[in-house]
Amino acid sequence: MADKQSEKQIEARNSLPEDLKPIFDDFVADYKYAATMRHGRPYISYIVLADMVRAGWRLAADPLKDK
Repeated sequence: MADKQSEKQIEARNSLPEDLKPIFDDFVADYKYAATMRHGRPYISYIVLADMVRAGWRLAADPLKDK
């Protein structure tokens, strides 16, 4: 991860098993990008994203490209 991680992000990431951490990292990056594009800067609840990964969230397909 290139971005500096906040304490909350590290705490949420560390609450996950090792095999789910890369999924969490990808989810955070995608969410951060989308929130920045929509709102100018992201607000991320890392623990909620960790809960979603723990509940089974996974990228199901390649993202669609904007035209």
